[in-house]
Amino acid sequence: MSAAPKHRLSYADYLAIEAASEGRHEFHDGELFAMSGGTPGHAQLIQQVSFLLGASLQGKRCRPQRSAQRVLLPGGRAAYPDATVVRPPLERPPEDPDAITNPSVVVEVLSPSTEAFDRGAKFGLYRQLPSLRHVVFVRHDARRIEHFRRMDDGSWRLTEHGPGESVELDTVGAALPVDGVYDGIEVFGGPPRG
Repeated sequence: MSAAPKHRLSYADYLAIEAASEGRHEFHDGELFAMSGGTPGHAQLIQQVSFLLGASLQGKRCRPQRSAQRVLLPGGRAAYPDATVVRPPLERPPEDPDAITNPSVVVEVLSPSTEAFDRGAKFGLYRQLPSLRHVVFVRHDARRIEHFRRMDDGSWRLTEHGPGESVELDTVGAALPVDGVYDGIEVFGGPPRG
C-alpha cells in the first residue's frame, strides 16, 4: 500500500493563509514553513544589522527593509530574509503586491535550526534573482560575517570578515562593521562584548 500524495498549496492558498495568520510563513515547494521565534541574541543581531544598514544608507537612494518584507523567489516560493536592501523602484509581482522581487542585498542571521537551509536551498534561490548583488550570512556562533558578492561574470566570490573589519556592500553604498553588528551581543555562549 502506498502513502497518499501530499497536498501542495498554491501560491494563492499561501497568500490567503498568510493574510489570516498572526505569524509569518515562508513558502517552498507548495509547503508552509513557520518562521520560528529566535533567541534574544538572534533578535538582537537582526536589530543591529537593520540599524547599521539604515545608518549607512541615510540620505542615499537605496533603502533597507526589515525581516517583515516578503521576497518572491523563483518558482513561486517566498522568503522573509532577516534584512534586505532595495534599489528603487520596488518591483512588486502582480500576484503578490506585498512582496518584492528586486533586492540588491539579502542578509540572513544564521541559527542552528535554519543554517543548513539558509546556506543551501534558500541561497540557491536567492542567487537566481537578477537584481541580487550581495548575500550576507551573519554567524550566530562566532563574531564572523560571510559575504558573497556577485561578480561581473555572474560568479559569486566569498569573503569572510571578523573583528575590526567591515563588509563593504559597494553596489548600494553601504557597509556593515563587524564590531558594530556584534556590539553587546552574546555569541558562541560567551558574554556580550562592548
